[in-house]
Amino acid sequence: MKIGYACINNSLKCRANKTFRLSSYTEEKLVETIKNNLDCLKKILEYNLEHNLMFFRITSELIPFGSHEINKFDWLNYFKKDFEEIGAFIKNHDMRISMHPDQFVVLNSPKEKVIQNSIGELLWHAQVLDAMNLDLTAKIQIHVGGVYNDKDKAIEKFVETYKNLPLQIKRRLAIENDDKSYSLKDCLKLNKKIGIPIIFDNFHHECLNNKEPMFEAVKLAQSTWKKQDGVLMTDYSSQQPGERKGKHADSIDINHFKKYLEQTKDLEFDIMLEIKDKEKSALIAKQIMSS
Repeated sequence: MKIGYACINNSLKCRANKTFRLSSYTEEKLVETIKNNLDCLKKILEYNLEHNLMFFRITSELIPFGSHEINKFDWLNYFKKDFEEIGAFIKNHDMRISMHPDQFVVLNSPKEKVIQNSIGELLWHAQVLDAMNLDLTAKIQIHVGGVYNDKDKAIEKFVETYKNLPLQIKRRLAIENDDKSYSLKDCLKLNKKIGIPIIFDNFHHECLNNKEPMFEAVKLAQSTWKKQDGVLMTDYSSQQPGERKGKHADSIDINHFKKYLEQTKDLEFDIMLEIKDKEKSALIAKQIMSS
């Protein structure tokens, strides 16, 4: 069972998600920013190895304007060696990687322009993971999208879009249950139609469910992962006290985490912490799992 955190390491001085405004775009600034981001990613992965945090979500700001029409620069080949070196480090140390594009990636939108923009965004994510020579256990996760007053129709729209995606995207794509619209049960409907794996989010399941006990829910999500997809990926968080329902915790709730581990005992899965203080909580979680 691998455990990790998402995108940013607060213990390091660098940031692997540096970007800049469209109004100040130049190829020189693009190259400089990507170089910074890749160098910082290397430092984060080295930190993670040292602290036995073997699961990491790479920021979706790694390549600024990755799918924007303004970006004509061949960054994929320019940084080919960097991608290969990072990928080799990940593989040599048996780390797990994921990516999670922003919420504007919506494959079931009624607007064709939104869908095409989403596909462009997903494509550069897939290109990065392919350039690192990572196998298909490295996933790109997205939410199903909107309901648009007709969930069945919205699900069919996702299916239609998915079937026409480039294979480069399709083979890495996974969906997660969310806290407002698409429960685990809804995601299982999509899996039955197109075979897409489901990343299980415990906190979202606590917010939106069909009364499935945690053990059963994780097992159902686990059943959607094929051998080439690797071990089930899960997201973990809990409610931030005093905030709106669905607000992720700033720091790990030790008792809640221990209960979650007890509820899912004997099931095999990797855990991505979606907690604000990042590696700090991941280190605590690792200690709890080792005790």
